[in-house]
Amino acid sequence: EMEGFVWDIDPTILVLGPLEIRYYGLLFACVVVIGYYLWQWQMRKAGYGEAVIIIFPYYIAILGIVGARLGHCFFYEPAYYLSNPTSIIKIWRGGLSSHGAAVGILTAIFLYSHIKKLPWYIVLDSNVFVFALIATLVRLGNFMNSEIMGRITDLPWCVHFMRYLDKGRYCRHPSQLYEASFGLAILVGLILLDRKLGKKRPPALLSGVFLVSYFFCRFLVEFVKEYQILPSGSPLTMGQYLSIPFFLMGVYLLVYARKHRHDRLPLLSEQKVPT
Repeated sequence: EMEGFVWDIDPTILVLGPLEIRYYGLLFACVVVIGYYLWQWQMRKAGYGEAVIIIFPYYIAILGIVGARLGHCFFYEPAYYLSNPTSIIKIWRGGLSSHGAAVGILTAIFLYSHIKKLPWYIVLDSNVFVFALIATLVRLGNFMNSEIMGRITDLPWCVHFMRYLDKGRYCRHPSQLYEASFGLAILVGLILLDRKLGKKRPPALLSGVFLVSYFFCRFLVEFVKEYQILPSGSPLTMGQYLSIPFFLMGVYLLVYARKHRHDRLPLLSEQKVPT
């Protein structure tokens, strides 16, 4: 008798002619729709109107996807893509990196803040709820796809992924669910922190809390995830090495928030409102 649980869900929900609807795509669509409303909610709280809000999602979408693709190509398979540069644009073949997406999204935030002359910390803080949502739903999508595997284990809650390469021969850590759970807990924590502090919230505090908590959790989960590029004898996985800069950035933002803890967020009437 197999120990653990058996996971054999078809990742495709529905096929309509040439159109294939998958759980991953559905969850990603939820990220886009819910994420937009979370971002809009935070920006309206800061006093900004539709003219400022409506354009930003395009920055996030374009630079986030570009960053995710380039991150996969150059963090995980640099030799192949440097030898086959035309394959970089073949995104439909798969291959996206969450750390690369983070770089792309942060670039979008600072670029948008500069172009629109917005305080960078307002745009950054207003996106942390979206980041936590992405961390939750995308990892659920990975679980539905039986990808981003955990390492082999004999723990009672291990999972046989019947649609993985080994056809469920080994029982593995459901590392996708670990990350999704951390993402959900962080999302709830951020909302509670935002409600508790209200207008007394120091600038960049939410961003610092997110980066430190998420990438610390990500670092821990990597200990039970399969090595994706580095040999199994390596002290850390590539995901752990890539998490360190984001964690340190979060520490910097927490220090910044503490230093500016008596600052109040600028009122809209005191700012030059971009259009």
